[in-house]
Amino acid sequence: MITIPQTQLRVHPLCLGGNVFGWSADEAQSFAVLDAYVAGGGNFIDTADVYSEWAEGHVGGESESIIGRWMKSRGNRHELVIATKVSMLSTRPGLSPSNIKAALEDSLRRLQTDHIDLYYSHTDDLNTPLEETLAAYTEEIKAGKIHHIGASQYTAPRLRLAIETSKANHLAEYVVLQDQYNLMERNPFESEQASVINDLGISILPFFGLARGFLTGKYRPGLTVDSVRAEGVKKYQNQEGWKVLEALDVIAKNHQSSLAAIALAWLRSNPAVSTPIASARSVGQLNEIMQVVTLMPDEVLLLNTASAKPAI
Repeated sequence: MITIPQTQLRVHPLCLGGNVFGWSADEAQSFAVLDAYVAGGGNFIDTADVYSEWAEGHVGGESESIIGRWMKSRGNRHELVIATKVSMLSTRPGLSPSNIKAALEDSLRRLQTDHIDLYYSHTDDLNTPLEETLAAYTEEIKAGKIHHIGASQYTAPRLRLAIETSKANHLAEYVVLQDQYNLMERNPFESEQASVINDLGISILPFFGLARGFLTGKYRPGLTVDSVRAEGVKKYQNQEGWKVLEALDVIAKNHQSSLAAIALAWLRSNPAVSTPIASARSVGQLNEIMQVVTLMPDEVLLLNTASAKPAI
């Protein structure tokens, strides 16, 4: 277990993403993955109110509802760290105080809990003053309905400004950043956000840590993969992408582990990362991402070199 900096949250080195629950994984499959995750020592689950509004016939909240029913049936809420998010659901958009209050109540109801351990601003809202958003969070923290807050997909300047606003007005502060970061997409985190993260003493929880599944190794030259994410992976299927997979193959063989475990281990090798987020539609996929591997410095260097973008 690790402790997320600036919090009292003790969590597993893998945060289980809930974006697939109720979408590409039905309720029975979701329950099986959640059961296996907990059986393997996992305790940190990430979801959002907007999951999975994008799917036909869905309205959002499906993932939260499945997790809520699972926690109730297992009676294990007190053993878990639950993260969810506000601002991207079409019926609950933005970060106004009124929307935060309403969306939070919706999430608490669907999750069948009385508090959220880590509540994210899912995306920035430039139309609402930061002070108003942070004051709303502060009120909910005082009420015990939220324990910590995080920012998702904030630019480096906005994240810094948000925390400066909190300090100046004695309001709750964002304790983590959640954003895309992986071997195929190293920026803008490394080029822009990392320095702010280090200055502020907080950490990042990367999403798309496996580059939408590309870094699992199932995408190879000449192969066609049947996946809801296949379209989003096409941009990685080139010489640069195959070079990264070749490096992962070598290291995975050395550790007798999955490529996914090595890709996630590379993220953990960055001191700014507390725990990466990855999802699984099946127990088989979960077993691949649950392996916690520690890389040697030369292995990190090999992956850094393989994934470096060529100079333009």
